[in-house]
Amino acid sequence: MTKLNKALSLIILLLIVVSCGKDNDTNFTLKGTVKGLKKGVVYLQKDGDSSIIDLDSMAITGQSDFNLHTNLDEPILLYLKLFKNDGEEHYIPFFADKGVTEINTTLKNFNFDSEIKGSKQQALLDEYLEIMSQYNNKSLDVIEERYLAQRDNDSIAVDSLGKISDQLIKRKYAYTIQFAINNKDSEVAPYLAMYEARYANTVYIDSIYNSLTAEIKESFYGKKLGEVVANRNKN
Repeated sequence: MTKLNKALSLIILLLIVVSCGKDNDTNFTLKGTVKGLKKGVVYLQKDGDSSIIDLDSMAITGQSDFNLHTNLDEPILLYLKLFKNDGEEHYIPFFADKGVTEINTTLKNFNFDSEIKGSKQQALLDEYLEIMSQYNNKSLDVIEERYLAQRDNDSIAVDSLGKISDQLIKRKYAYTIQFAINNKDSEVAPYLAMYEARYANTVYIDSIYNSLTAEIKESFYGKKLGEVVANRNKN
């Protein structure tokens, strides 16, 4: 073997070792496609204490597929962000766990066309969001009807639709609380209490926290919810 071949063989071996070392440092992969995207940057992000933290990124230059990696200690909400220099923010939130999550979407409707396949926490969150979308659609219909009633100076209809709107809000909170309690063994439960039911009566937030299994209380969102409950009780 010539010196040149030996040198090339050593370089290739070093690249393989570095590549394998990088793969061993990560236990989560986000892969997928943004149909129609020719140029841009996709980011894998998470919430920090006061800002969003970039975990990985990949430039899109012709291809529409992407692969992003990070290391996860436990299930947590992450974000797929698309930057395409149009002055707007494009995010897809998803619940990640160790392993592989796949997100396929389109450039035209980045947020709304997303299909997410991955963690069991994401599947549970999708189940919740499907029902929430039905409530939100009803709320939008009521808002439109109330606007028309106000335009027509129909005070009786305005008052009636206002009560319907209030009832829908209460039903959304009731569903969220019950959903969290019913899924007390999932990290999704304290997450919903923290971010979807935070304006609910404190008694119900306590009920969610007290219903959590011991393991979930020690999870990332379980601890955060526990801090909220403890601080409120001190005050």
